[in-house]
Amino acid sequence: MASKNWRAGGKILISALAAMCLFAAPSDVVRAASGDFAPPSYIGSMDPHLVWEVLIGGIVVLSFLGAITLWVMSASRKFTRAQLRRNAFISSALNNLSQGVVMTDAQKRVVFCNDRYLEIYGLTRSDIRKDMTGPELLALRRKRGVLDISIDDFYQFAGTGEGLITELPNGQSILVKYWSLPNGGSVATHEDCSEQRRLSRQLATTTQFLESVIDNVPVCVAAKSIEDGRYILANRAFEKFSRLSRENIVGKRADEIFQPATAAGIAEADRAALESPDSQFRNEMVVERGSQKRTLSSNRVIARDENNQPKFLIALFDDVTDHKSLSRELENTKKFLELIVDNIPVSLIVERVSDGKYLLANRSAETILNRRREDATGLTAADIFNPREARLIMTRDEAAIKKRGMLTEEHPISTKDGLRLFLTRRVTVLDDSGQPQYLIKTHEDVTDRRQTESRMAHMAYHDGLTDLPNRAAFLQALSQMIEACADTDEQFAVLSVDLDGLKEINDVFGHSVGDKLLIEVSRRIQNSARGGVVARLSGDEFGLLIDGTQPGAGRALAETVSEALASGFLIDGKSVRIGVTTGISIFPRDGADAASLLANAGAALFRAKAKSRGSIGIFEPEMDQQIRDRRVLHQDLSLAIRNGELSLYYQPQAKAGQTVATSEVLGFEALARWFHPVRGFVPPGDFIPLAEESGLIVEMGEWILREACREAASWPHPLQIAVNLSPAQFMHGDLVSLVHSILLETGLAPGRLELEITEGVLIEDFDRGLALLRRLKALGVRVSMDDFGSGYSSLSYLQAFPFDKIKIDRAFVMNLGRNPQSAAIVRAVIGLGHGLEMSIVAEGVESQEQLSFLADEGCNAVQGYFIGKPAPIVQYSALVGRNDTSPMAPARKAG
Repeated sequence: MASKNWRAGGKILISALAAMCLFAAPSDVVRAASGDFAPPSYIGSMDPHLVWEVLIGGIVVLSFLGAITLWVMSASRKFTRAQLRRNAFISSALNNLSQGVVMTDAQKRVVFCNDRYLEIYGLTRSDIRKDMTGPELLALRRKRGVLDISIDDFYQFAGTGEGLITELPNGQSILVKYWSLPNGGSVATHEDCSEQRRLSRQLATTTQFLESVIDNVPVCVAAKSIEDGRYILANRAFEKFSRLSRENIVGKRADEIFQPATAAGIAEADRAALESPDSQFRNEMVVERGSQKRTLSSNRVIARDENNQPKFLIALFDDVTDHKSLSRELENTKKFLELIVDNIPVSLIVERVSDGKYLLANRSAETILNRRREDATGLTAADIFNPREARLIMTRDEAAIKKRGMLTEEHPISTKDGLRLFLTRRVTVLDDSGQPQYLIKTHEDVTDRRQTESRMAHMAYHDGLTDLPNRAAFLQALSQMIEACADTDEQFAVLSVDLDGLKEINDVFGHSVGDKLLIEVSRRIQNSARGGVVARLSGDEFGLLIDGTQPGAGRALAETVSEALASGFLIDGKSVRIGVTTGISIFPRDGADAASLLANAGAALFRAKAKSRGSIGIFEPEMDQQIRDRRVLHQDLSLAIRNGELSLYYQPQAKAGQTVATSEVLGFEALARWFHPVRGFVPPGDFIPLAEESGLIVEMGEWILREACREAASWPHPLQIAVNLSPAQFMHGDLVSLVHSILLETGLAPGRLELEITEGVLIEDFDRGLALLRRLKALGVRVSMDDFGSGYSSLSYLQAFPFDKIKIDRAFVMNLGRNPQSAAIVRAVIGLGHGLEMSIVAEGVESQEQLSFLADEGCNAVQGYFIGKPAPIVQYSALVGRNDTSPMAPARKAG
């Protein structure tokens, strides 16, 4: 409407301009038009024409001025409308920008801010008051919590080329750029760059990840430009292989890095990749690296641009020199393992869990399968065994698979050699997902082993000669009887029966007759006991237990035994007679534990023998003089350790040869001896048990160990030195530290020291004893089991700890040649030791017959009077490499 009015006004202006032109015509024209027109006379003397001209000229000027004014007004209105339209267009355009825009004038007043700016910072138009300055606007934003830096920092950083990135509470990132205008004003843009920053970070992370992956790929990766053949990328593996830094690789060609032959091979492989239809080429090539030649497995790929033109060549190669060598080794190892598996003396069968089919069987398994292993492959248990055996096998297989661990059992299996006892172990192998995949079964024929173990277990509790229970079994039976009679009125007697004159019979007729006599005596005592407990406690001492009214029942049994033996014996055509002396103690009167009852029966026996051989003694309280004597002996022994009354004798250990002369001495065992100032020589059998019982063995054992190591360290020949350790030494103090300190103190090489232990070390506290043995072994010393076979669990200890040596108990060796069972036991122990890779030493060798037997059976070493008696080391000076001689006769027998 306004434009229409303006157009109408324009037409009026044109009409007015036309009228003014007419008025402005020349006066003669006007006069001509007016004719005789004359002004009135009241104008005075002025020329009427002049007056008219002035009047008309004034009107024309006024009209022109009015026209000019109207035109100016019209033009001004047109400009204003155009400016408004232009401002509206600019404002609309700026308000529709994705960026926020703020403009200020020279006085820093906000002259414009678009809607996007308000939207970004959560403001409204009403928040932008009139004449608000830029700093005030920033202060408002800080107050609203949408500006996280100071105003000064804002202008400082936003005015840089990079701009300023601010973080809003809602997580948005805003890029602000600020420009100062020549007129003093400013323009600032505010752009939401959250997505851009996220993408930038993601890109940076991806780039870093890819670079890290390439750099950590275990194969060499290199890229080169097709245009000039120069490397543009090389990873860490390439650096390591080429032995050049990345800076010395990138930008160079292959012929600048590698030797000519190698560079030529690389160039040929590159050409093959370029000419390949699929832009790939694989090959193996030999590369010279210094003085070495390495075999590389190479894979080349051509990268092309959008026009399908070759741009880059990417090469991946791996040094397979060692791999190829390893492959050959693996192949050889595979053949070796197949050979081993095929020849191990244990049946091995591998079964697939999914269908129960046998996949592998070694040669030993043919005994179980009763067919060739090739014929068993692919069959199941149901195809091979009879229905009853197949059901049993499949049931046990399913139990092992369900357990997913090892299942061990012993059961008889029918073989072509008859029914044999097998130890079967089943182990389930899981796949990657944890599901059962294979079942491995081993079958070990343990028939002979179990028979041997049964015999050895029997021997552990029975005397090797008479087959009667031994001292350990007797004490166990005595303890059980005490427990059964505790808190009751029941009584029983303990009889200690000693054979009178056995030593004389051995001296006169020989040990062979004496051993046969002992067997007959044992049989008659057993018959006299009528099912009661009878045991052989020592060489000539037997123990019996009898219940009933005491002491009558005990005395009656003692008389019966005496009468049974009084009639004499006919041994090998020789008539021999032997008597018995008996000591009796009564439960509960004379003791409440096995040790006390047996000791008191021994005290009664001692009194009876002192009174009259062949008599019967019943323990009485005043008979404890022996106990008091032992106390005195204990006190003397304590002083003997402190006063240096103890000394060491050394008994040689030699390689088992056919004769003494061919038995090379390997080392010595240190044995303690006591010379009492009053009593004289005190047998080790008297003071060693006393030291064990009283705890003095710990102090004594430390002295023996230190003195033996000191002596052995001085020998010119580096022979072994063996020292016995008591179980008490394991239970008191830090034995490992003691051994270590003594080795350092004496300078003895750990490998020359051999520590002999009995199973008592492990019986007391198995876990602690085993841990100490392992720590001792870690010092480098050797550990051997002494008196093997005399205990009840030696086999389990051999399994738990890798002993260096086994010493066969003298009780087995002394009966070689007289008792077939002893020979079988010794033979079994030697085989067992060799199977466990342990050396075997036989103690108590006292005859050529025993030495020959042991040498023939492969025993490693021997020890005994036949080889050499215990003696001071001076008597073995020549054996240890010393030149000093002794006036005493040599203790080692000549061959």
